[in-house]
Amino acid sequence: MDTWLLVIVLAVVLFGLLLGGVWVATALFVVGYVALLLNDTGNIGLLLATTTWGTSATWTLTALPLFIWMGEILFRTRLSEDLFHGLTPWLNRIPGRLLHVNVLACSIFAAVSGSSAATAATIGRMTYPELEARRYPRRMMIGTLAGSGTLGFLIPPSIILIVYGVSAEISISRLFIAGVLPGLMLIVLFMGYTALWSLLHRDQLPEDTETFGLKEKLYATRRLFPVLGLILFVLGSIYAGWATATEAAALGVFGALVLSLVTGNLTRETFRDSLLGATRTSCMITLIIAGAAFLSLAMGFTGIPRALAESIAAMELSPALLLVALTLFFIILGCFLDGISIVVLTTSVILPMVERSGIDLLWFGIYVVLVVEMSQITPPVGFNLFVIQGLTRINIMTIARDALPFFLLLLLAIVLLSLLPGIATWLPMKMTQ
Repeated sequence: MDTWLLVIVLAVVLFGLLLGGVWVATALFVVGYVALLLNDTGNIGLLLATTTWGTSATWTLTALPLFIWMGEILFRTRLSEDLFHGLTPWLNRIPGRLLHVNVLACSIFAAVSGSSAATAATIGRMTYPELEARRYPRRMMIGTLAGSGTLGFLIPPSIILIVYGVSAEISISRLFIAGVLPGLMLIVLFMGYTALWSLLHRDQLPEDTETFGLKEKLYATRRLFPVLGLILFVLGSIYAGWATATEAAALGVFGALVLSLVTGNLTRETFRDSLLGATRTSCMITLIIAGAAFLSLAMGFTGIPRALAESIAAMELSPALLLVALTLFFIILGCFLDGISIVVLTTSVILPMVERSGIDLLWFGIYVVLVVEMSQITPPVGFNLFVIQGLTRINIMTIARDALPFFLLLLLAIVLLSLLPGIATWLPMKMTQ
């Protein structure tokens, strides 16, 4: 079968399955099977077994369920609630006031959960009712929550950085270090936009009726110490070279269990629920990774990646134009696939072209995460949109519209990262010297 006709057939099968509500992992397996079948490839069962096992049975991937479990433990304890009450007194005089709680709380929780959906769900469950009761504008409540929730993918430890590191065979610890400065850049962009919007729309903000003295602020700050201590405990062990990402994940679970035990939140029910929640999420992600690996193998047999690479190479795109084309490509994919699926589905096709263009794969990993963050708030399959819809019962297109300014801020971050690549590469180079 002609290569481009095969591309059309497989695309129709893939999007037909996804639009039909079939699991993403199942859709990837089916498309891989169809590709091998149309290519007259024998021993499909053997290829399926060896690829699935080879992809899932890696030590590096062990960090994934551990970091998810750590986030699940915090999600079910009072530690997450402490974030809101510990930050509130310090933000009361900044333009935008408590709207910044969404940004900072998501940033802090992202550093201990590694999951975008978990970050949006946990912080949204705490902050949305509080902000709604204080009559803050809905568009900014949803916008800051949707945009800041995506930080779970970038601020280490990040699940998607682990997935990219496994796919691209790059040190996960270096990827974690590379994500720090871009993460801080996004926090500044989000808070800057929130402050600017608040200055321009003072009439839409509630009157400031709460005042906090220095003593009250310092007293409230004590509630931040357990979570901040856990962040330093996990990330410090990686940056100091004491532990690998997988070992740090195990330390994070241990630290989360100790904190929840000390604060009296660890019960048989919370332990069981956190373990089951982590198991469900980990199985889903691992199955998607296995399905994408099988599809990638099938694509190799069909010759589609080679044809695609040759077509783009024939265009003789400069690295800058290649990144523009890839950004558009990823944004379109983000309308139909979740972030992890995008990464594992495209890396085998995209990375050879990226390497040929002379783009640093470490830098490219941070770029990919930023683009995937955008996909989390693009309809119709933006995971953060679904999470926030579940919390607020608001129409998903309304939520997407409210999140649009933060989508554009993520696009601005990609431009800044492209113009100043040192934002991602300087710190890993400095740490390894």
